Amino acid sequence: MTAPSTSFLADLGTLAPVQEESTVSRTVLRADGVRVVVFAFDAGQVLTEHTAAMPVLLSVLDGHLRVVADGTTHELVPGALLHMATRVPHSVEAIAPSRLVLTMLDARATPATSAAGLAEA
Repeated sequence: MTAPSTSFLADLGTLAPVQEESTVSRTVLRADGVRVVVFAFDAGQVLTEHTAAMPVLLSVLDGHLRVVADGTTHELVPGALLHMATRVPHSVEAIAPSRLVLTMLDARATPATSAAGLAEA
């Protein structure tokens, strides 16, 4: 049996509701070269400094998160996108109740692409 060539999730926001005084995470997709996790943070919740073993993309579904990555502070609100290379030290703080989409990219499994989605030579 082969893996499907497409995956579709209609509403990521419903997959990880914000819970009072908690941080919740749920893996919502595992596919060739990628894993997607939705995090839900109540206001004031913090993920202390850590690193990821692969490049990641962070985007906010709702709320406001403060991410400190490699010493630089980024305010993430809906519409923002943050890329971090492998092993970049970072922390996450929820300024408001928030949901975050974490996309982990396994560079060994997929070709390099530009922001437009075109393969780079």
